[in-house]
Amino acid sequence: MPFFAYKARNARGELIEGIQEGPDSAAVADMLFSNGVTPVEIAVSAKGPGAQGESWLERMRREKISAVDVMLFSRQMYTLLKAGVPIMRALAGLQESTHNHSMRKVLQGMRESLDSGRELSAAMRRHPEVFNSFYVSMVRVGEATGMLEEIFLRLFHYIEFEKSTRDKIKSAMRYPSFVIIAMTVAITIINLFVIPAFAKVYKGFNAELPLMTRILVASSDFTVQYWPLMLMLLAGAFYGFRLYVATPAGRYQWDRVKLRLPVVGSIIEKATLSRFARSYALTSRSGVPVVQGLGVVAQVVDNAFIAQKIDHIREGVERGDSILRTAAAAGVFTPVVLQMIAVGEETGELDDLMQEVAEMYEREVDYEVDNLSAKIEPILIVGLGILVLILALGVFLPIWDLGKAAMHK
Repeated sequence: MPFFAYKARNARGELIEGIQEGPDSAAVADMLFSNGVTPVEIAVSAKGPGAQGESWLERMRREKISAVDVMLFSRQMYTLLKAGVPIMRALAGLQESTHNHSMRKVLQGMRESLDSGRELSAAMRRHPEVFNSFYVSMVRVGEATGMLEEIFLRLFHYIEFEKSTRDKIKSAMRYPSFVIIAMTVAITIINLFVIPAFAKVYKGFNAELPLMTRILVASSDFTVQYWPLMLMLLAGAFYGFRLYVATPAGRYQWDRVKLRLPVVGSIIEKATLSRFARSYALTSRSGVPVVQGLGVVAQVVDNAFIAQKIDHIREGVERGDSILRTAAAAGVFTPVVLQMIAVGEETGELDDLMQEVAEMYEREVDYEVDNLSAKIEPILIVGLGILVLILALGVFLPIWDLGKAAMHK
């Protein structure tokens, strides 16, 4: 997505500047409004946050700030604030102790913002590449309610769960990915080197080759002759897909398709809905109003299709409808979840029940991730078996036919 440089005024009327990533200027304006600032000017920026004045070599060598860095920052801030350490001293201590140079620069920038009179949430808002709108909104709520250390602890647990889920999915996909890559490399080598060698032998038979052999030889000849063009087309298709997904419409369609993918689609959907339920429970427990909380949660579910459904729920609540009615109309929740939402609205404990919903989805995600390899392995084995069968029939059938002819003679 593109970056936008903005100028805005906070609740005190102070002019603040920064860079925000977003699909368009209207979306960036909505993000700024949701963070409690009024945009004055928004313009497309050619450079991302923190990139001004840096050469391409410096940007390549710059250390990345990972989710682990933000998670540790949240835990350390909770510990220091709970011990009564002032925010400025806490940030100074973390700046000295961190080993990540980029994180050290971010902490230095936050300290300078605090020195100039800004609040902690406003200082974090100047670094959207590190602290997303959800994180900033939660910190702002903590400042308003005096529960800042508790907010940092909740954010720590939230990021820890997000990282744990991603790591489990990556771990489950590691073996299938390795097998698919190995099969692709093997097919490429066979087409470029093995089949051409056999094709030279087959030409000396002066006999009609079996259909499967003719198909393999034709496929190999095409690959050998046009592999640069095929490689360019593949790279162009990949780059075009990336550009399309970077657009709002492309991102929406791809996120919708991801939920329908075989095997992994249900995992992505349940993990996204778990993220929504946990985020909403966190905002509700922290005192964020329902409408504002849904607006913030829609920005962090990391799925444009589900985010649109959450926006529909927020619009319905703004019109005066109940969360249950709008959630049922969204069509993404199971009857069990809708029943829990109904009970939560009746008892006034919606945040606790949404936490239960999140934990229920988390258990289902854990179970499906643990069994992901077991589901994919049969598909890979069948695919590998079909590939070996095709190659065996295509390569050895002519030799077999030649052997039979020789025996008859």
